[in-house]
Amino acid sequence: MNYVVRGASVNRAALIAARLTARQLRLRQQRRHVARQTGNNPAPFKGRGLSFQQLRAYQGGDEIRHIDWRVTARTTKPHTRVFEEERERPIVICLDQRRPMAFGSRHCFKSVMACHTAALLAWNGLDSNDRVGGLIFSDDRHNEFRPKRSSRAVLHLLNSACEYSERLLQAPAEDKQQALSSALEELRRITRPGSSVFILSDFHDYDDEAHKQLLLLSRHNDIVALGINDPLELRLPLQGALPLSDGQQRSVINIDQRLQQHYRDHIAQAQQTLQQQLRQLGVVFLPLHTDDDLLDILSREIRLT
Repeated sequence: MNYVVRGASVNRAALIAARLTARQLRLRQQRRHVARQTGNNPAPFKGRGLSFQQLRAYQGGDEIRHIDWRVTARTTKPHTRVFEEERERPIVICLDQRRPMAFGSRHCFKSVMACHTAALLAWNGLDSNDRVGGLIFSDDRHNEFRPKRSSRAVLHLLNSACEYSERLLQAPAEDKQQALSSALEELRRITRPGSSVFILSDFHDYDDEAHKQLLLLSRHNDIVALGINDPLELRLPLQGALPLSDGQQRSVINIDQRLQQHYRDHIAQAQQTLQQQLRQLGVVFLPLHTDDDLLDILSREIRLT
């Protein structure tokens, strides 16, 4: 089944119906090893972690590092802590709905693609019995959602995503724009260690401060960065006059072969630099284009434990 997103606005019913599609989403299971491995796409997640289960008398073969020395000293008999693997991992979705996301030349706007991606990830997480939450931000505000394991919580998240997306089409362009670094700082504040974090953005303003915030976030969480772009942003159209508008002003630029090549090289270098910076942090980068089959891309590229 294909899942190609279309339109400049988000349909609430479509995001709700995405739950049926999300059940077909088979995120491949692969655990990241402690030692770093070579390759462009390491598995994004470290594992579920351990939670304390019980305290009992030490038995041969138990790990020494799990001995509870306080109880051992008090009882004069060695005791060890027993742990079990945690079976749930909070999923936190960070959704960019700023002005640059309101763009598209093919099937849909980047903002709409981001909302549908968030819906698939949220519904899939809930069906996997994980708690789902997130952060949605625009140029002048943000909404945060603490991870919860309920359909109502996911619906609340998706309804807010629709409101933000609709506001992009209605509100006039703002001179002020919230930096990605500010959103990542807020994301750090609401994300508990051990979470699976998905960041949906075009990363157009990824700078040193954003890198710093992502570094701090990546120390205790597993992160997938989904870079959403439109094909027209990656490569200029054929030569000729190209009209441009920001919603208020209109201009025309003349495109020739030299300009095309310069632009293409500039974008390719920017994308390569971004991927290298994210890879240094252990963050998996997944490029998404507005004309992609979303279900196919997520199924093939995202690996969960």
